[in-house]
Amino acid sequence: MRNSGYFKNKKVTIVGLARSGVACANLLYSLGAIVSVTENKDNAQTREASAKLCSQEISVEMGKHSRNFINNADLVVISPGVPLTSEPIKWAAQFNKPVISEIEVGSILCPARIIAVTGANGKTTVTTLIGCVLKEAKKNVFVCGNIGKPFCGDVGQMQEGDFVLLEVSSFQLEAIKDFKPQIAIILNLTPNHLDRYNNMQEYLDAKKRIFLNQDHDDFLVLNAEDHALSGIKGEANSKVVFFNKRQGFNSNQSAVLCVGKILGLDEGLMLKVFSEFKGIEHRMEELRQIKGVRFINDSKATTADSAVWAINNVNAPIILIAGGRHKGIDYRVILEPARGKVKKAILIGEAKEKIAASLRGEIQIEMSASLEDAVKRAYGLAEPGYTVLFSPMCSSYDMFKDYEERGREFKRIVAELVPKN
Repeated sequence: MRNSGYFKNKKVTIVGLARSGVACANLLYSLGAIVSVTENKDNAQTREASAKLCSQEISVEMGKHSRNFINNADLVVISPGVPLTSEPIKWAAQFNKPVISEIEVGSILCPARIIAVTGANGKTTVTTLIGCVLKEAKKNVFVCGNIGKPFCGDVGQMQEGDFVLLEVSSFQLEAIKDFKPQIAIILNLTPNHLDRYNNMQEYLDAKKRIFLNQDHDDFLVLNAEDHALSGIKGEANSKVVFFNKRQGFNSNQSAVLCVGKILGLDEGLMLKVFSEFKGIEHRMEELRQIKGVRFINDSKATTADSAVWAINNVNAPIILIAGGRHKGIDYRVILEPARGKVKKAILIGEAKEKIAASLRGEIQIEMSASLEDAVKRAYGLAEPGYTVLFSPMCSSYDMFKDYEERGREFKRIVAELVPKN
C-alpha cells in the first residue's frame, strides 16, 4: 500500500454508512486515523452496517448529522450518495474542512494501475469485461468501485503491477481531488440523475472530472458516436482515443477492444472472453420459463436508455414491469422501440404516475402496489412466447436499499410462481 502513514492520527469524519462508508472507516482506522461516522438514517440497514465497523472506538451517530462531527474533523470523506449540497458538506465549507470522496481515499493508498470507467449506461458490463480480459491475460486484477465492492475494501491487498478496475459514478467523481486513472473511459452520456443535476451540462461536467488530473502519459477513451463526448477531446491533457461500434460487436465490447489495444492485449484472447462471458447478475439476466413465458431480471436498468437497450434485445412480445424513484429523466424515449412489442407496462413505485403520463396513449398501462403483485399480474397477462421484462428505468430507493436487493426480490418472486393451469 502506498502512503500508509498519510492518514495516521488524522481526525476523519465519514458522511454516510453504506458499503463504501463502512469499508473506508475500517481502512482508515487500521491506518491509525481517528474515525467518526455520521449517518442521517437510523433503520435496520444502517444499524446492520454499523455492526460491521471494526472497532467501538469509531464514533457513530445515526438518525442525524451534528455540526461537531464536522467541526472536529481534519478531513471529511463523503459516500457516493451524499450530494455536495447536503448539510454536512455546507458545514465543512463553513469550517474550512477539506472534503473528498471514498475513491479519493483509495487512490491515495493505491499502488496498482487504475482503469476507471464511467458513463450513463454500460459501466458495470465494461468494467467487468475488462477485468475478465486482464485475468485471462494472467494479470492480478481487482474489480471494484460502484460495481458493488468498495475501493477501500480491496486497496490493502493491492501491489505495484496489479490492475484495479473501477466503475465510477458521477456522484463519486464530484469530490475527487487528485484521483488520476491511467486509463479513463467515458462510455456515453444520456439523460440521467436530473433529480441531482440541474441540467445535462452539469451532469457532463461531473463525468469529465474523471480525466481532471490525467497527463500526457495517461489515456482517455471516448465514444466517437456520442456527440456530447466527441467535442471534449481538447479539454484533456491525456492521450485521447475514440472507439466506434465495430461490426459484429456491441458498444460495450467495442470499448473493451479499444482498451485492450492500449494495453497491448491479444484480440483473440479478448474474443475468447466475450464468447465465454455469461453476463452480469441483474442485467438482462434470464431466470426461467414457465409454460412458455420467459422472465428476465434487468433490475440494473435505472435509466430509460437502459430499458431501450433491453427492449431492443428481446425478440418477443413483452410485458414490461417498470418504476421506482424518479431521477428526472424522460421516459418517452422507450416509445419507439416499445411500439408493437411492449403489450402492456405494469408500473410500480413512486414514479409510476410520471411514467404513466409519458406512456399513456402509446402503451397499455396497469398500476400495481408492489413488485410481487406486478409480477403475478404480468404472468397472468403473458401468453406462451411472451417475455416478462423487469427493467425499472428508475432507482430502487423508494422500495429497496439498492438495485441488487430489488433484483433478488424479483428473482425470489419468479422462483415461487406457480405455473398456470
